[in-house]
Amino acid sequence: MLDQSIEKLIDLTLAEDIGSGDVTSNYFVPEGRVVKAKMKVKAEGVVAGLSVAERVFKRIDARIDVKMLAEEGTEVSYGDYVMEITGPARSVLTAERPALNFMQRLSGVATKTRSFVKEVEGTQAQVLDTRKTTPGWRLLEKRAVLAGGGTNHRMGLYDRAMVKDNHLVAEDAVAALQEAIERLNQERPEVEIELEADRLDQVEAFLKLPGVDYILLDNMSNEQLREALKLRGARSQPAFEASGGVNLNTIREIAETGVEFISVGALTHSAVALDISLDFEE
Repeated sequence: MLDQSIEKLIDLTLAEDIGSGDVTSNYFVPEGRVVKAKMKVKAEGVVAGLSVAERVFKRIDARIDVKMLAEEGTEVSYGDYVMEITGPARSVLTAERPALNFMQRLSGVATKTRSFVKEVEGTQAQVLDTRKTTPGWRLLEKRAVLAGGGTNHRMGLYDRAMVKDNHLVAEDAVAALQEAIERLNQERPEVEIELEADRLDQVEAFLKLPGVDYILLDNMSNEQLREALKLRGARSQPAFEASGGVNLNTIREIAETGVEFISVGALTHSAVALDISLDFEE
C-alpha cells in the first residue's frame, strides 16, 4: 500500500497522459492480444521506484502481472532487467510511459546519491538530502535518496525547525533564540531544532544554548569546519551539518573534517534520469 500522496500523484500522472483515452492502443492494437515485456536498464546506476511503477501498471489494469527482477537500491549495469510485465497489450502500452517516467526519475536520484555516498566511505559523515525537490514528488525522491544510501533531512517545514539569518530579526538575537527554543521544546518536544551559522562566533554562541540538536555550518571552509569542531570539544551534541559548495570533488575533504552530516541539494535538483526502456518479447 502506497502513501496517499503518492496515489494522488499517480492519478495526476495518468490523467495528464491518458486524458480521454489511449487512441493509439485502442485503435491499432488488437483487443485480445497479450504481451510479455521487460524493463531494461541502458546505463550503470541504482534502481529505485519499482513499487510505484508496479502500481501504475496495476492501476491501468489489475490483470497485468508484474514480477520484480531486482530490489530497490540495487546497483545495475547496461542490459540488466529489473521488472517483467505480462498482460493485455493495450493496457501494458498505456502504462508504459508513466511507469518508466517514475522509474527513470527516481533511479536517477538514487544513482546520484550513491555517487556521493561512495565518496564519504570510511568517514562518519552521512549524506543528507534537502527540500530542493520536485513539487509533489518529495516523498518519492526522498525514498530514492534512501535507496541510494543517503539520509533524509527534514521532510518539510513541520518536522524540524531550521533557524536561518532571515529568521533572526530580534535585536537581542541570542536571548530571543533561547526563549523560542524553550517554548518549542515545551509545546512540540518531537520537533528537532537546527540553527544556521556562517561564522565561528555564531557557532560559539549557539553551542551555549540548551536544546539545540544541530548546527548548520553554512559555506564554511574546511579549516573553519575543523575550528568549529574544536569549539564543540568532546561533546557529541549538537551534531554538525556542513552545507554549501558540496560536489563530488569537494565532499571527501569536507567529510574528513569530522562533521556528522553533509547536505547536498544536487541529489534531487540536479539528478539525471537513468535510461530505462520497456522491451517487448516476440
